[in-house]
Amino acid sequence: MKITPLPAFSDNYIWVYEKDGEAMVIDPGEAQQVLDYIKEQKLQLKAILLTHKHEDHVGGVEAILETYPDTPVYGPSEVSDLADVLVQEGDTFEQFGQTIHVVKTAGHTEEHVSFIMDKLLFCGDALFSAGCGRVFTGDYQAQFNALQRFKELTDDVQVFAGHEYTLTNLQFAQTVMPESTAVIDELERVRALNNKNIPSLPSTIGLEKEINPFLRAETLEEFIELRKARDSF
Repeated sequence: MKITPLPAFSDNYIWVYEKDGEAMVIDPGEAQQVLDYIKEQKLQLKAILLTHKHEDHVGGVEAILETYPDTPVYGPSEVSDLADVLVQEGDTFEQFGQTIHVVKTAGHTEEHVSFIMDKLLFCGDALFSAGCGRVFTGDYQAQFNALQRFKELTDDVQVFAGHEYTLTNLQFAQTVMPESTAVIDELERVRALNNKNIPSLPSTIGLEKEINPFLRAETLEEFIELRKARDSF
């Protein structure tokens, strides 16, 4: 099993899960990187997973389907124009001999979902390393609830987020958690990775519990205060 981040736009990641010559693509905002990678690696595309409706996560789907027209596309109701298998909270489906669980993680968008596969979490823009997505819906309760769901996962679950926002998120985290040695250590690590153009992801739930101020927020009010501060950071 191998998971590869394909860079897209300025800071997006398209995740490619591959095993035994087959591949699953998560949130293809662009198509060409995916098509090139599948061809170069001689892979068979088995599925496309979409976490939410934003163009930088779905923009490449139609072009990919032109080349691989029989590929099933899984996603929430807000991407019904692209997905032929609509999923919602509590749904499961099988890929690669494993069960993929669907969790509603709204707030960033109304019907945002995340996919959990064994110890892997594909969370789109609901959770970032040291951060979380902007609450474009205005439904802070929904986003806070999503974070509580993530906190229930075991520490060894790997976090495959949709953007390389880690450095800026850690710089913000340091302003609200100035005594955290975990944040300081992670800042040093991520700066070194960025200098080498190496992705900081995946993270883990265990690490996020230490460095992510939004995941550490204990009340809705605390979360709202943090989110508004990050919005203007």
